[in-house]
Amino acid sequence: MLTHQDIWIALDRLADKFSISPSAMARQAGLDPTTFNKSKRSGTDGKARWPSTESLSKVLNTLGISFADFAALAAQSQANRFGVEMGANVPVINMSEAGRDGFFDDAGNPIGEGWDEIRIPGVRDDHIFALQVSGASMAPVFREGDRIIVSPAAGIRRGDRVLIKTRSGEVLTKVFNTMNASRVHLLSINPEYPERNLPLKDVQWMARIVWVSQ
Repeated sequence: MLTHQDIWIALDRLADKFSISPSAMARQAGLDPTTFNKSKRSGTDGKARWPSTESLSKVLNTLGISFADFAALAAQSQANRFGVEMGANVPVINMSEAGRDGFFDDAGNPIGEGWDEIRIPGVRDDHIFALQVSGASMAPVFREGDRIIVSPAAGIRRGDRVLIKTRSGEVLTKVFNTMNASRVHLLSINPEYPERNLPLKDVQWMARIVWVSQ
């Protein structure tokens, strides 16, 4: 059973992952900057308080984090309290290598040799993999050195951040917008880079970015 402490620690960890303070995180979500302050975590009677579902929802939507990913952070907090290690080793390569042959099958699942490994908490997906960001094409959301966690098995909805590999070997990180029978329209994470409108016949696979590890 998760406690108040697990949820608050998970919020603090979420802020750490994006290299911002809890106050800045609240402000970005349109909340009062003091929403997640230590003083708000208990009442005047000393009893522990929960963050509101509205404030939690606004923060997760602003940062592009699913509730399942947040729950994994909270579960990791609980596991640490009981001395339990959670998670799995996840294959990782540099983004610059992802366009080469031999690293993925036709569905976008990692295969072959040449992968390193990192430990990711809360993993329940056998096909998940990580790419280390190089360059500025995903700034300011993802920065050079960050590791994006990608799941070929995850469903994709409008507004999700996705990784696309084309049949020519190009690897793109974009925001999924719309798709019809012949084309997929992608918005850019970095506004300095153009949108893309790709013929589906040119797309080898597309997978959702589910997390970022700094």
